[in-house]
Amino acid sequence: MDLFSEIERSEKDEIIALRRELEEANRLYYVENAPVLSDREFDEKMHRLQALERLHPEMVSSASPTQHVGSDLGNTHFETVAHRYPMLSLGNTYNKGEIEDWLNKLPDGVEIVCELKYDGLSISLWYENGHLTRALTRGDGVQGDDVLRNILTIPAVPTTLDMQQPVPPFVELRGEVLLPWRNFERLNKEREEEGEPLFANPRNAASGTLKLLDSEEVRRRGLITYLYYMLGDNLPGTTHYERLEMAREWGFPVSNAVRVCHSVDEVMDFITYWDTARKALPVATDGIVLKVNNLRQQQALGYTAKTPRWAIAYKFPAEKQLTTLRKITFQVGRTGVVTPVANLDPIQLSGTMVQRATLHNEDFVRQLDICEGDRVWVEKGGEIIPKITGKESSSSEGSHSMFVFPSVCPECGTPLVRIEGEAAWRCPNDQSCPPQLKCRLEHFVSRKAMNIDGLGEETIDTMFEKGMLHDIADIYSLRREDIARLEGFGDKSADKILAGIEQSKQVSWARVLFAIGIRMVGETTAKKIARRYPSADALQWATVEQLTAIEDVGEQIAQNIVAYFQNERNVNILLRLREAGVCLSATESEMPQDNDNQCLAGKTIVISGTFSHHSRDEYKEMIERYGGRNAGSVSSKTSFILAGENMGPEKRRKAESLGVQLMDEEEFLALINSTDNAYE
Repeated sequence: MDLFSEIERSEKDEIIALRRELEEANRLYYVENAPVLSDREFDEKMHRLQALERLHPEMVSSASPTQHVGSDLGNTHFETVAHRYPMLSLGNTYNKGEIEDWLNKLPDGVEIVCELKYDGLSISLWYENGHLTRALTRGDGVQGDDVLRNILTIPAVPTTLDMQQPVPPFVELRGEVLLPWRNFERLNKEREEEGEPLFANPRNAASGTLKLLDSEEVRRRGLITYLYYMLGDNLPGTTHYERLEMAREWGFPVSNAVRVCHSVDEVMDFITYWDTARKALPVATDGIVLKVNNLRQQQALGYTAKTPRWAIAYKFPAEKQLTTLRKITFQVGRTGVVTPVANLDPIQLSGTMVQRATLHNEDFVRQLDICEGDRVWVEKGGEIIPKITGKESSSSEGSHSMFVFPSVCPECGTPLVRIEGEAAWRCPNDQSCPPQLKCRLEHFVSRKAMNIDGLGEETIDTMFEKGMLHDIADIYSLRREDIARLEGFGDKSADKILAGIEQSKQVSWARVLFAIGIRMVGETTAKKIARRYPSADALQWATVEQLTAIEDVGEQIAQNIVAYFQNERNVNILLRLREAGVCLSATESEMPQDNDNQCLAGKTIVISGTFSHHSRDEYKEMIERYGGRNAGSVSSKTSFILAGENMGPEKRRKAESLGVQLMDEEEFLALINSTDNAYE
């Protein structure tokens, strides 16, 4: 084989490898909200793939990620709807020279609208005859998921258009759904306390939030939106800027960071200004979007397979700095995972002082090949969590200290273990390793678990250090006078904590099961286990085989549950919790109805609207308790809709077209009560 053939074969192999890598990165980014590549790494690989496909046009395929946008489809709980107009992505660059080239190729005298590129989740809002009827994600650009019920939790989004002039029969507003920095930090703090994986950045948090089934939780997290484009037939206005101003007048949330530019210099001034000013904004931005202002000119310039030719995005380079890695320390979490942490010479990044960065696990450190004393690159960019991305090739200040992962727990000295297939080293001493005990206490009192007001991280740390708390059962032995004597506390603080402890005794068995902290038993899994085993006594004797028969309970989770109950200390803690009055069994209303009232068995029910007697979550639990199945969208398989106030207009229309019954709150409760009475 000659040299040319070898090169050609190598390039074709690279095309196949890049396609696989980028498709997987797209899936993790859009569907799993767990990015594995930075934006710049992704874009560089995409540009490389585009260049290779130009060299080998015979390999160009509609299935290539160069020919379609990344897809966020994959959640079957939402109805998938075709876009009226394709929802494409933007071409982008990190190079100001390429922006100048793009501008210089446009016809003379073209006006350019410059806007901030908000780093969120794309959304398309449909208004039919003045009423909001759809809210579609980008999806794959051709169709998207209808997340209307969650968009309705954003107060700034109007549900009807209140205009002086006649309402257009159809108008579409496109924009970004965002999670403000403050709300993102609060959410990650909660997830950290509850042992859940942290969101890498606000964009992924916003995406994950918008696909939740619980609209009340979506409302609590506090999403916002900025809208940036209007579409429709025979709409007024001849320019993009005019339509933005029109949308603002109609009551839509439109950013004020918009400027009509008439020259390359004006565009560059806008980019330079916002590269600094954006750091003071309450939401994440990652660049500037440039659009041809005149709508006729937009139409004339047209589109490529996946991007408009009349728009481009300039992406700000991720902010990074070089600093010295002074020391690698090791942190032990609630489940015993030992995480290496980089302690750095302080540097300023994105407006905050950075001194520490996670190194994830042993493999990550060895991959970067970093040691104490190295000069390392620290990056923040769109991610609020600082990360080390590499080291200076000629790096070192003084002597290197070779990286050695500890063989014993840095806190308690117990030999570490590494389960096959896992990247993490773990301390197995869950009975007396101090950080594990403290984290377990913090998890137990957290909002989604026992929700004990007043017992925060600092308070638990103080009580642990003073010997007042050692395990979760000790919480119920705390005395008023001991709490009041703590520094910074008093009688009022003590009363508040004791009231929260007393209130926690009313928490359901399912939440208690989540709260006690069995490894890998999350909130949803705990609910499913609690339905099958309605008490700690029943669960104590379950076998691995019996547990794996429960939906979403795999072999490892089942083994963790069995191991928990085989530990005499854990059983003793549960006995003390029971003696204190904590609920370790389902109440009569929560008991499974396998042999009794299954009046909703075989029925698929959609909940829509707001209710006065019970919350949506409570109605969902009722539906499952009586044998029914909850669904997020209306289809021919829907048995009936539990319809509250302000039911979604699209669901109502879909129900009418399919002949699906609407049942109000009173009728639903009457159905449950009448069948309950039939079993008495």
